Amino acid sequence: MKAVIFDMDGVLFDTEKLAVKCWDEIGVKCSLGKVGYMVMKTLGRTREESVKIFEKEFGDKFNNDVFQKEYAAWLDEYYSKNPVPVKEGVFEVLEYLKAEGYKTAVASSSSKSSVLHHLENAKITGYFDKIICGDMVEKSKPEPDIYLTACKALGEKPQDCFAVEDSKSGLLSAKRAGCRVIYIPDLYTAESEKEYDIKFNTLNSFLNVLKALHR
Repeated sequence: MKAVIFDMDGVLFDTEKLAVKCWDEIGVKCSLGKVGYMVMKTLGRTREESVKIFEKEFGDKFNNDVFQKEYAAWLDEYYSKNPVPVKEGVFEVLEYLKAEGYKTAVASSSSKSSVLHHLENAKITGYFDKIICGDMVEKSKPEPDIYLTACKALGEKPQDCFAVEDSKSGLLSAKRAGCRVIYIPDLYTAESEKEYDIKFNTLNSFLNVLKALHR
């Protein structure tokens, strides 16, 4: 394997649990009730795709402009006081991959501005050779576009790349692209072992296997 491609939310950063808390609070404020459960329905989707899912769920009660305004304000307030929550093992695995000469990329359905904010906040932007975001591809996860684009940008065939994912749509996207899929659970629990190639409970477990392969 020559490269490792990482999803962002739920893999590099513990932002999915944060989104549940946020959406619960602003859902009540927007008269929708606690809508944190919608995080599970939109994992791995672009903002545009997520809006469609919300509209299907809540109909005319959902006002996207108001929701996005409240969402942005909530996050601004949170990040003014707190760093982006980094998942266990992120710094260690990225440092190891860099030292061993692996190519690395981020393949996130989030917007470019959101991805760059999180990576820069955690001071890990420089570890990645390529950064592919949801607004840089035509079709979002679970379609394979974002992983195919990442592999092409890295100059590697999909079968020579690990894809590290946590969501159903992300796992399916990486599988469809032909990558070797690493599943590290966060909020989503895989329904079948067919959804991935290898499962690790943490990034540190993945790192230990990589080190073993190099002995």
